Amino acid sequence: MDVADPSAVPTFASRTPLHIGAVGLRVRDLDRTSAFYCGAIGLCVLATSDNHVTLGAGGAPLVLLEHQPDAIADDPRHAGLYHTAFLMPTRQDLARWVLHAARNKLALTGASDHAVSEAFYFDDPEANGIELYADRPPETWQWTGDELKITTDPLDIDDILREVPSSAAYAGAPNGLRIGHVHLRVGDVRRAEHFYGDALGLDVTRRRQGASFMSSGRYHHHVAVNVWHSAGAPVRNPQRAGLSWLALEAADEQAYAGVNERLRRAATAVSERTGSVETEDPWGTRLRILPPAA
Repeated sequence: MDVADPSAVPTFASRTPLHIGAVGLRVRDLDRTSAFYCGAIGLCVLATSDNHVTLGAGGAPLVLLEHQPDAIADDPRHAGLYHTAFLMPTRQDLARWVLHAARNKLALTGASDHAVSEAFYFDDPEANGIELYADRPPETWQWTGDELKITTDPLDIDDILREVPSSAAYAGAPNGLRIGHVHLRVGDVRRAEHFYGDALGLDVTRRRQGASFMSSGRYHHHVAVNVWHSAGAPVRNPQRAGLSWLALEAADEQAYAGVNERLRRAATAVSERTGSVETEDPWGTRLRILPPAA
């Protein structure tokens, strides 16, 4: 049966045993950063307090902004966030967003055809990287055993724009928008693979010079890591602006129990939170593992 509104339905990336839920960002200018995510991506404000703003789409929280005006500026030489990647439900949604970005003169830093996806890149006002992309159908992805073909080729933007009329409006983030993956700066790729693979259970899908891509359930990647600017980086200073935490959601109780068991077997420090558990990667990036939604 065809989906009545494919733009309202999260994609394959959010149906795997483990997938990205939300990210927390420590920011120095809460109002400006919140306004940017609402204007550039079309996220909605779901909740506010004196020093927090929760942004999301379709009622799902995706970005939690934590106000810390005296935070140390982020630095690409340190461990932290390379980019948060927002996944459009359809290519038509991506095309409508491209028109919106052009009309609002959004400053892009890049655009690439990755074979598995089509992606645009830009930064928020505090230099947190953002990717906004749409996946190609998973049945078209080219696997060789457990290795996936992921390229960085020029993007045919005109072909994307043929998906919708040039007058098409962008009313805001579609209800099915989710965070498809998060790309992190780390100090050592092999050590990161050991943690995200052995302790969390993600599988390496692709390696390239200075980077690794890992996923759950044969998605192209939920977590990527690189040392392009941060090789040898120490544990992240928790007072630094930028990435505060990253949440991964389990699709079912079996997946949730499995990741908890792996964390303990890997002798990784785990703390109990209300309705979740929390741990840290080797560079102090806090990870929240969330059970399946009721």
